[in-house]
This record gives sequence, structure tokens and C-alpha cells, in this order.
Amino acid sequence: MDFLTLAEKRCTTRGFTGEKIPDTDLERILLAGRVAPTACNKQPQRIIVVKRTENIEKVQKAYQTFGSSCILIVCRDRRNELIRPYDMKCSGDLDIGIICDHMMLAARELDIGSVMVGLFDPAVIRSGFMLPEYIEPVALLFLGYPSKGFSSPRRHETERKKLEKTVFYEAYTE
Repeated sequence: MDFLTLAEKRCTTRGFTGEKIPDTDLERILLAGRVAPTACNKQPQRIIVVKRTENIEKVQKAYQTFGSSCILIVCRDRRNELIRPYDMKCSGDLDIGIICDHMMLAARELDIGSVMVGLFDPAVIRSGFMLPEYIEPVALLFLGYPSKGFSSPRRHETERKKLEKTVFYEAYTE
């Protein structure tokens, strides 16, 4: 399948069957995150794979899990970050977004659904998984088989803004 077709097929999944993901598929998803580009190749990602019921329950205290049987807690290591000197913007969150995107696309290629969540209580994750202060939980990536199937790739025709509303050539115009 070509890349654009895969990208169109990827969709947010907020309901999973609970069926376990084979370890070989999980490893492929994790490898896709491993090869994702990061600023100056800093590779800040630290990923905690959560599959045990008692650990899924810990995650549920921070955010709903949609019935996922496999959750990736995607963290960034703050000890070796690239900081833009002009305004002190850190590249870490952008790097984590790229890594998660690679993993979500890899999951979809394997007919595994995903949803990335940033709206969770990081203090709950930090204490529940005993993270040191320099490891920051940035995203939760829920994986599994969709309970209601995948959304149609054609949804982009109506749910996305037209290209000319989001892309500008040579200068920003409204």
C-alpha cells in the first residue's frame, strides 16, 4: 500500500475489543517508533509498554483506556534535549509526536487501531510508574483491534479543510 493510502486509512480508535496484540506486531510498531526522526538524532523517547491488567488500571486513573489491552506510555528524557537558542523552545514534544505518528501508521498497516492522547494527568502516570523527575510522560498511545471497525478513508473529503485553507505559498494570507 502506498503511503498516502495508508495515511488516509489511519484513524482514531476509541473502542477496542480487548483482543491481545501479537508480540511480533507490537515489536514492529515499536521499531517504527525507533526509526522516527528526532531533532539532531537526540532520540528522547522512553516508552513504557503496559499490558498487565494491574498496570492498565494505573493508566485508567490518569485517563480512560477505551478497552485497550496494550498501552504505550510515551515519555521524553529531559536530560538531553535540543533547545532552540532563539526562544528556548524544546524539540522534545515535537519529537514524541513524530514517533507516535510513525507507530500509529505502523499499527494501521497491521490492521491495529490506535489513539494518541495528551490530555491525561501526568502526575498519576509519574507516581504509578515511579518515573524519575527527568522522564516526562508526554503521550498515551492506546493500541488494539477496533470494536466498531475502522472509519472510512473517504471521511477526509468532508472532515478535512481544503488544502488551500491550510497551505500558503511564499507568504501567509487570509
